[in-house]
Amino acid sequence: MSIAGRLTRAVEMGLNVGCDTIQLFTKSNHQLYAPPIATAQAAEFRRAAADSGITPCFAHSAYLINLGSPDPGTAKRSEQALRIELERAESLGLAFLVLHPGARKESGEEECLQRIAAAAGRALNATAGAKVQLLYETAAGQGSCVGHRFEQLATLLQLTAPAERVGICFDTCHVFAAGYDLSTEAGYRQVMAEFSRIVGFNRLRAIHLNDSKKPLGSRVDRHEHIGQGAIGLTAFRGLMNDARLRSIPMVLETPKDDDCAEDITNLATLRGLLAAV
Repeated sequence: MSIAGRLTRAVEMGLNVGCDTIQLFTKSNHQLYAPPIATAQAAEFRRAAADSGITPCFAHSAYLINLGSPDPGTAKRSEQALRIELERAESLGLAFLVLHPGARKESGEEECLQRIAAAAGRALNATAGAKVQLLYETAAGQGSCVGHRFEQLATLLQLTAPAERVGICFDTCHVFAAGYDLSTEAGYRQVMAEFSRIVGFNRLRAIHLNDSKKPLGSRVDRHEHIGQGAIGLTAFRGLMNDARLRSIPMVLETPKDDDCAEDITNLATLRGLLAAV
């Protein structure tokens, strides 16, 4: 949800759409740094969120952060930016901060994963005592990005400390684009069994619900409205009715319009799948 003009706008829009949970950016998603949120602003947001009944509220970090970069300058700036993002999320009382793991550029996969985990751990330790958790988001595998294989995510979880403040955000479009076929009932069962075995549902904290404009295994991150892309409705029916996911917050990252009418339509589609079973 947008925070254009004021942080509480995200809560207001969530109420208008009929959301049970929301995700927001706490600042521009195309800038690394931002000053601390004023105490009065943070208190206003916390009150609005509590009064709304929308829970949990959580944030997505800036797209420019790349903890996996082999360039020392980029890596240092990214780590500083992540710490700031964690501090801002904590000040607002947000449950999670979702992070794209990063891109290895010309370096190797293993050393990239180690850089990401080490930098994330330092940022978490710099915010010791905070409740906000860091969630590595499943990636589509575009370019040199890591986090598109469940094994890579498992490695990041294993290497990042403190473990109690780290989890996973499962993005349906990204998982499908990475080559995991959710589009059939059998495929859905197989993918989720693989996720359970390699990562574990106990580390899953949030889900992004998005169809995909691009085909299976394309490794291209292009979101589509629910049921209008290459994934189709079968996967979303499975997700909406999977007993293992009942306590996991799910948010839309489908294409946006100014009045959120498309969000309302997408939510109705998803809730219709739940009601149909």
